[in-house]
Amino acid sequence: QVQLVESGGGLVQAGGSLRLSCAASGRIFGIAAMSWYRQAPGKQRDLVAGIRSGGTTNYPDSVKGRFTISRDSAKNWVYLQMNSLKPEDTAVYYCNAEVTGPYGRTAYWGQGTQVTVSS
Repeated sequence: QVQLVESGGGLVQAGGSLRLSCAASGRIFGIAAMSWYRQAPGKQRDLVAGIRSGGTTNYPDSVKGRFTISRDSAKNWVYLQMNSLKPEDTAVYYCNAEVTGPYGRTAYWGQGTQVTVSS
């Protein structure tokens, strides 16, 4: 089994910064991609940032230039640096990893971490 554990969420004022971390552990042969998603109450879960094993990143326009995803492949960690936060960034943030294990490739999710941005 594989576990993803997020940390770093919290309450911050608009314009502030937070850094989220996600650690993957378990029977991992490789990780093709790691991503961050978020879900606000009553809304669908949306991609916030993604990074592939070769380092290619992608962001939606809503966070481009404010959020930065990075990865420590040796440790199977992924980070999300969030700057210039806005109240509309308030959501539960989830880590996702496409993991290759003994039985093939599977997508795993973390339990989520709450980010609240006050105006």
